[in-house]
Amino acid sequence: MKFLRKPFGYEPILAKEDVKGPLLKKKGPRANNWKNTLLRIWRIVDEQRALLIAVLLLVVVSSAMALLGPYLIGHMIDEYVLKQQFDGMLPLVSGLVIIYVLLAVSLFFQNYWMIGIAQNAVFRLRTGVFQHLLHLPVSYFDKRQHGELMSRATNDIETVSATLNTSFIQVFSSILTLSGTVIVMLTLSPLLTLLTMLIIPLMFMATRWITRRTGKLFKEQQAAIGALNGMIEETISGQRVVKAFSQEERVKDEFREKSARYRRTGFWALTYSGFIPKVMNLLNNISFAIIAGIGGILAYNGFVSIGTIVIFTEYSRQFTRPLNDLANQMNTVLSAIAGAERVFSIMDEKVEEDTGKVDENHLLSGEVEFRDVSFKYELAEEAYTLQNVSFHVKPGQTAALVGATGAGKTTIMQLISRFYDAENGEVLFDGVNVKDIKRQTLRSQMAFVLQDSFLFEASVYENIRYGRLDATNEEVVKACKKANAHDFIMKLPNGYDTILTADGSEISQGQKQLLSIARAFVADPVILLLDEATSSIDTVTELKIQQALEELMKGRTSFVIAHRLNTIRTADVVFVMQEGQVMESGTQKELIAHNGIYANMLSQSGIK
Repeated sequence: MKFLRKPFGYEPILAKEDVKGPLLKKKGPRANNWKNTLLRIWRIVDEQRALLIAVLLLVVVSSAMALLGPYLIGHMIDEYVLKQQFDGMLPLVSGLVIIYVLLAVSLFFQNYWMIGIAQNAVFRLRTGVFQHLLHLPVSYFDKRQHGELMSRATNDIETVSATLNTSFIQVFSSILTLSGTVIVMLTLSPLLTLLTMLIIPLMFMATRWITRRTGKLFKEQQAAIGALNGMIEETISGQRVVKAFSQEERVKDEFREKSARYRRTGFWALTYSGFIPKVMNLLNNISFAIIAGIGGILAYNGFVSIGTIVIFTEYSRQFTRPLNDLANQMNTVLSAIAGAERVFSIMDEKVEEDTGKVDENHLLSGEVEFRDVSFKYELAEEAYTLQNVSFHVKPGQTAALVGATGAGKTTIMQLISRFYDAENGEVLFDGVNVKDIKRQTLRSQMAFVLQDSFLFEASVYENIRYGRLDATNEEVVKACKKANAHDFIMKLPNGYDTILTADGSEISQGQKQLLSIARAFVADPVILLLDEATSSIDTVTELKIQQALEELMKGRTSFVIAHRLNTIRTADVVFVMQEGQVMESGTQKELIAHNGIYANMLSQSGIK
């Protein structure tokens, strides 16, 4: 690691040996990945084939007009200017005006239509990614930073959009112009054409040397901005925790480190890519000097006309300009490919399989059974969160799960809702393996009231109606009254039409819980899952929540996780969890009489 001087505005930054190090040593099937990525982008663009063909035809027209203009100028010089005969020159001048007008019109429409093609293609890509995200398993999101995923769905797709808007036409036009220019130059003077082409090997070697470095740096840059966005999202979401534990300085240091990584990769990516136009301009000027010098000698000796030299000097620029454009666009394309690879990596993730054999309209009775269920999370390696868990809950019963943190209570909830599937054993509903029931069928008959209630940036009506989208306003109000939420809602500025923010900062935690309970009432579930629904709530609000929950649980199979043992007095069965196993089960009276783990938990909590 070296330090650049202050005028550059950076310290520290990757030195030359660093760039040859970790960032550029990565090997692997990158070329194949890029090829596949380009093919996938092409398939998306190709869906608008008719408009795309029209754009390509306009590119052909504009390239032809660009080639025809200099040719007519050279012809005018030889036939009219040098001979000082201006009769008949007016039609050529008019033709030139028409050519350049056609060139301008074709450029306008090809850019206009290509922008539409690009925006439609990116719209489909963005929509496809978002829809795919909705069908990915919960485990996928548990293992990744949400901000990093957001970066892929926004920044990376925007990079692809920018490339499609400009680079597609530019690359095709450059190839077409280059091919046409070479053909015309060969017909005029093979010798001058050969001299013009002397710079091609130099351009190729310079471009190859630069792009080998910029491609990997752009990929690293996209990863760095993803990590940076992930940290920003986490910090904003958890800013109360940051402030509560006075971690501002540590977070600033971590952000500075991630930001420095993005700065370093961005600096070197742009530095290397910035070499391309400078090198191309240098070679372009060298080519122009060669054509002017040797062409002048040939013209003096009568081998070529003055008009031919004028044509060649213009064509030499038209010859090198496409090469410049191709070299410049290569950096943009490489950056877009790096972003597209990250986007397609999401779309290649396996979605939740939902091939249940049970009829979609099957109604559950609420009977739930675990048979020798064992489960471990991917990050847990060998440690099982649940080990040979077995229990049976009858329809309409309330089952309480108690135990220390990490005992496996929440994992049981995850398996019941099929956010995860059991590794061994069976989870049964009405005697049917949960894997034979479609997730949509299962979850449509469940409702959740969690410790951290999530609200959307929408009205109270819309937040509660999320439990059942076809619920009427009257049904929403009725649900809120049952949940003891109606009174405080009516005190909000616009009542049920009040727009809540995503974090629900304008209402208390207890009120958010009441809204969650109202949402569950609207859903009218068969099975109810309650995870610490009354934690961190004041006593008065807890009583309201407890009353609402008791009303909600009537006639429904309910699973309750509670650390406050006094909240589960009415449970029909209590399962005592310890280290991933059900150690005791029974009614509260039976467990107290057993004088085991549960009785000890009660005595420690001071409950009699």
